[in-house]
Amino acid sequence: MVDTRFHRFAGPSTIGAILATLGHSALLPSAGNADVLITGATDLELARPGDIALAAHTDYIEHLKSTLASAVIISPALLEHLPATAIGIVTDRPHHVFADLLDLLFPGSTRSVIAGSRDDLGAPIFERDVSIGSNVVIGSGVEIGRGTVIGANTVIGAGVTIGRNSIIAANCTIDCAHLGNEVVIHSGVRIGTEGFGWLDFGRNNRKVPQLGRVLIQDRVEIGANSTIDRGALGDTMIGEGTKIDNLVQIGHNCRIGRMCLIAAMSGLAGTTVLEDGVLMGGGAGTSGHLTIGKGSVVNGRAAVTKDWPAGSKLAGAPAQDIRDFWREIAATRKLAKGAKRG
Repeated sequence: MVDTRFHRFAGPSTIGAILATLGHSALLPSAGNADVLITGATDLELARPGDIALAAHTDYIEHLKSTLASAVIISPALLEHLPATAIGIVTDRPHHVFADLLDLLFPGSTRSVIAGSRDDLGAPIFERDVSIGSNVVIGSGVEIGRGTVIGANTVIGAGVTIGRNSIIAANCTIDCAHLGNEVVIHSGVRIGTEGFGWLDFGRNNRKVPQLGRVLIQDRVEIGANSTIDRGALGDTMIGEGTKIDNLVQIGHNCRIGRMCLIAAMSGLAGTTVLEDGVLMGGGAGTSGHLTIGKGSVVNGRAAVTKDWPAGSKLAGAPAQDIRDFWREIAATRKLAKGAKRG
């Protein structure tokens, strides 16, 4: 469910009215469905009656079968998996129609503008012993826990919550995020920035609305000038005790487990999952929509392009098991030496 602390909801509205406004009335399967009330938009697995969700390709099938959503914008190939309780809005361009719908239900003009005024959220709330530096800007409805320090020139967006005994250094921006206790954010960090989501890329580059959040658990530390994008619809999550070095990019909908270490200059593309205790060396990267299993080690400059099981040790670009990587290096050196003797 989209967090309305950050993104105002223009509904509720009936599915018939929504599709008519978007010029997609022909997609409604029958006039009898027109009065179904839509009260929110979310992912298939999180949906409840009243929600509308998206099912665009085969990766959605398992969640589609069990969804409780009242309506699903769905590609024709997946229609057979739609529960009888849901209305199927069938289209060959499900991502585009869903983006149209999100723009209607959560208009850009009403979404959170960092540190903007929101009358519905009220004044910021501070527990005791909160320290606020010079030129700090704090939006409506912000909640900051006891003993937290906010450095000079930092901007905290409307609706953000920060736990107790945390340190937010100077010149940071935090938007669309909930932070736990004893979190350390170093200078220049950007949390809750828009994710890099596009349709028709390379042609008209239509932006996909980024309506998710960033959730940062207790005792996370984030190094200087790192950037963490909010989720597209769900959440970007950083697990308890994880430490992130300077100049790291975390894309939208990434899920980083507990006690991970991510060294400087690394980049995680959207929907990367790091299970607990994953170690990533400097300059490592992922191509997104993949999982690296618990306790794995990704050596510096490795480029991960597929799923890897727990305990993997990876190197190279594209990343492979480190033993195979060193065998290839040894074989290449042997061939090179042979060529020189010839």
